[in-house]
Amino acid sequence: MGVKKLIVLVGPTAVGKTAAAIRLAQQLGTEIISADSRQIYREISIGTAKPSAAELQAVPHHFISNKSIHEDYDAGQYGRDALTLMDQLFTRYDHLVMVGGSGLYIKAVTEGFDNLPDVPATLRQEIIEQYQARGLPWLQDEVRQTDPVFFAMVDQKNPQRLMRALELWRHSGQPMHVLWKKEKRPLPFQVVQLGLNLDREILYERIDTRMDQMIEAGLFDEARACYPHRHRNALQTVGYREIFDHLDGLTDYAETVRLLKRNSRRYAKRQLTWFLRDPAIAWFAQPDALIQAVTKQ
Repeated sequence: MGVKKLIVLVGPTAVGKTAAAIRLAQQLGTEIISADSRQIYREISIGTAKPSAAELQAVPHHFISNKSIHEDYDAGQYGRDALTLMDQLFTRYDHLVMVGGSGLYIKAVTEGFDNLPDVPATLRQEIIEQYQARGLPWLQDEVRQTDPVFFAMVDQKNPQRLMRALELWRHSGQPMHVLWKKEKRPLPFQVVQLGLNLDREILYERIDTRMDQMIEAGLFDEARACYPHRHRNALQTVGYREIFDHLDGLTDYAETVRLLKRNSRRYAKRQLTWFLRDPAIAWFAQPDALIQAVTKQ
C-alpha cells in the first residue's frame, strides 16, 4: 500500500481555489473535503461562493451545506468530523483534496485541538448581545485582556473567532491558546500543502467583480431571509453584516456595496496573512503549475 496523501489547497477568497481543486481531484480520481467555515451552512450560499450545482456534480464534495446556521459548530468539531470521514475515504483513495480559506478548520485537521468544553447557550447568547451593543472594539479589548497570546495570532477583526475565545474563557477560565494542542498529532497520511495566490491588484479586481455577481445573483435577498437570525455565530461574517446594517437603516445601498467590496478585500488580506506564516505551504500563481506539481509526484 502506497503512502496516503492529503492535498491541502489554500488561498484567499476569489483566487480560484474551487476550480483548481476540482481539476486536481479529477486528475487524481478522488473527492474533495471542503474546509470553509461558511460554506458548511445550508442557508447561506450566494455570499459564501459555494460551488455551483455543476461543480458539485463534477466531483463529490463533503462539508458543503450539511449544517444549519441554527446549529453550533466550530473548528474543533469540524476537525474530528473530517478525520473520521477521511479514515473512510482513504480506504478507497490514495489521495484526497482539501480546499478552503478557513485557516482554523485546516489547522484542526492537520494539528488538532484539545476537546473544547461545551458552552451553555445562555452564555453564548449573552456575549453575542454584548458584542451587538458594544461593538468590535469592546470585544477585541475583552479577548486582548483575557488571552493576549491568542489575540496576537487570531484574525482580530473576526467577531466569531473572538466571541468563541471569550465564551470559552468565561465558561472554563482557560484561555484559548491553552486549550489548543501544542504538538501536532501523528497522522496516518502525508499532508501536502499548496497555496494559490495572485498579484494583489488582480486579486482585488476579481473580488470586486465577484461581489457584483453575488449581488446580481440575489445576495441582498439571501441576507434579508437570514436577517431575523442575524445574531447567530454563523452570520457574524463579511457579506452579511454589511447588509444587516443596511437593513437596520445604518447605511444606504451604495455605501453598503462599497463596504461589501472593501471588507471582502480586507478579508482576503487577513487570509493571506494567516497562510503566509506557514513555511510548509508551496505557493503558485497559476492552477496549471500547481496541478502539474502534484500530479508529477
